[in-house]
Amino acid sequence: MHLSKKCSAFKVVLSALLIVALLQLIYLSFLSKFHGKQQRYRYSELFGGSGGKKNGHPEKNSRKERLRYSLSTGGIFDSSGQYRVYKNLIKSDFTTNQKPGSDPSVNVLALATHTTINNLHHLESLLERWQNPLSVAIFAHGQDVKFATALVYALSFFCPQIQTLVDFHLVCLSGEMASFPEQDREHFAGLEDCVSVFSRLETHRDKYKNYAISGNISYPNNLLRNVARGGTESSYILVIDIDMMPSADLYKQFLAMILQREPASDEVFVLPAFEIRHARKMPATKAELVQLYQVGEVRPFYEELCPRCQAPTNYSRWVNSHVRETGTLEVAYTLTWVDPWEPFYIGPHTVPLYDENFKQYGFNRISQTCELHVAGYRFSVLSSAFVVHRGFKIQGEFHARKDEENKRNRVLFRSFKESLKTKYPSSNRRC
Repeated sequence: MHLSKKCSAFKVVLSALLIVALLQLIYLSFLSKFHGKQQRYRYSELFGGSGGKKNGHPEKNSRKERLRYSLSTGGIFDSSGQYRVYKNLIKSDFTTNQKPGSDPSVNVLALATHTTINNLHHLESLLERWQNPLSVAIFAHGQDVKFATALVYALSFFCPQIQTLVDFHLVCLSGEMASFPEQDREHFAGLEDCVSVFSRLETHRDKYKNYAISGNISYPNNLLRNVARGGTESSYILVIDIDMMPSADLYKQFLAMILQREPASDEVFVLPAFEIRHARKMPATKAELVQLYQVGEVRPFYEELCPRCQAPTNYSRWVNSHVRETGTLEVAYTLTWVDPWEPFYIGPHTVPLYDENFKQYGFNRISQTCELHVAGYRFSVLSSAFVVHRGFKIQGEFHARKDEENKRNRVLFRSFKESLKTKYPSSNRRC
């Protein structure tokens, strides 16, 4: 009798456990179906449909249709015929809403940058710091053309600040074409919010270095800089690499400064460039940067690789120069360009373009600052603004063909300097 009761109790417990397990299975199945349905809806919202107010999101459909139109043009070839350029592949709301006669103070300064898809994850922190109009030129090759198209569209779709402020431009080889990514459902099904898109970009971050693209494809850095520059109508432009960070509140401080000065079309404003140990947090102000500089956690940009390339900035003078008032920006001192200085600067949109014959490593930026010098520009160093590169540049960390590329571009630079004599016959400046 006692044994029979024990058996009955055991059966009850076992039945209860089986019921619980069954309910859990039903619940998990429901969650899986719900998640799958939600993913299909998200994907359909992203890449499906044909526009209009069909699915209740007219503004998002409009963005989708603008992307379709940009792709349908087939882009344009660059002057060499080697590259296909999709300018304004995706426009920001800021650019779309700009009208002739708008308040000029609203569009004073834009940041222009360039990258491959493997470094695009830096956009998140860069925009968080910048928080103003930003133009990004992306180079993609092979399968990355489709991947880049989908990811930048997803960024503009899911990330409100990117949607508002960032213009994307795409560059690929002339024999390649970008297409709308509507057939790639499985690969992009996990994209459901801004965080998930940046997570997907993170998986690509170490695929290759910018200068070591598979198939020995040349990275057209100067073409990309020009495309990013040309993608903005701002009065002034700051061109930096995407893994660099400007000082905080630069836009606001520069606007306040420039509105109090007589406009000068022959002046560029230099931002001293530094590099910081990877583990360190990016400094926001000059005071923070100087503190890190004094203990060796921050050093001049390219100090190990080419100290002469940045030395004319005169770092000791800048570090010790007095800032009149916190939050204000002014010209600390003005310099004449000397070889081989290649500063980062804010310049009027009328400055000469970068020479697109320079690709890969070496002489791509110095050629442009050399031309500024010959064209008569002066270089005014700003009192408290700066840019910082993530990580120290170290000799052994470059791609294998760096020295070979540098040698080839050195020869190109010699002929470039000769061509400036013809381009600026009345100039007595040389570089």
